[in-house]
Amino acid sequence: MRFSSLGSGSRGNATLVEARGTCLMIDCGFSLKETERRLARLARQPQQIDALLVTHEHADHIQGVGRLARRFDIPVWMTYGTSLSGPLQSTREDLRLQLFDVNSSFSINGIEVQPFPVPHDANEPCQFVFSDGDSKLALLTDTGSVTPHIVGMLANVDALLLECNHDIDLLWQGSYPQSVKQRIAGDYGHMSNRQAAGLLRQVAGSRLQRVVAMHLSRDNNSHDHVIDELLPVLGAAGSRLEIADQEHGLCWREIEPNRL
Repeated sequence: MRFSSLGSGSRGNATLVEARGTCLMIDCGFSLKETERRLARLARQPQQIDALLVTHEHADHIQGVGRLARRFDIPVWMTYGTSLSGPLQSTREDLRLQLFDVNSSFSINGIEVQPFPVPHDANEPCQFVFSDGDSKLALLTDTGSVTPHIVGMLANVDALLLECNHDIDLLWQGSYPQSVKQRIAGDYGHMSNRQAAGLLRQVAGSRLQRVVAMHLSRDNNSHDHVIDELLPVLGAAGSRLEIADQEHGLCWREIEPNRL
């Protein structure tokens, strides 16, 4: 199994997961032209995407979903609540829409997909754990607080794509309106570096091969702040830590089959 990021942040998000000859895209927050450009640098074309999974309806995650899916006839998977949200309700009829239960796993061409609910200010948002039978990859972004269920879902994964949206001190000292700061830092907002480190402390073990910090705020975070917060948790295994940024995303990363 391997994964990559087309870009991660408030100006657009998209992640690729590949295994057993199947390529899944999670979210598409870029224009069609930009999505094609970013796919090309990963040596992929839209025609090679087998399914498009949606975590929630915010624009930085769905801006390009409809155009990409219609142009290349790609099935789109999402929760029922997400499908009824304002941005998608008027266009869902002409999509190859597949609805799933946020608490039930399903398979797409040999990749098992386990969605799970997260606290975020959207209509039935979710995140995912992917497995090809040998390796497990978890994606967790756009989450305002950590629940026991989230901790359980992320235990014993081989790779973790983890939201590190903001440094809490930079956020409160910054220029955003107070209401926006409260939304971001609230239980249904976005995870701070400190929250991410606390979660990582609960789930990191010898099986965890890769940790990728995702969805960094351009104004309220930096690579150095993320590293300072997460590196002490990983200790000697700090080489496992990488960052997916907004412009360049992250090139393909392999996950070794789990032998534990």
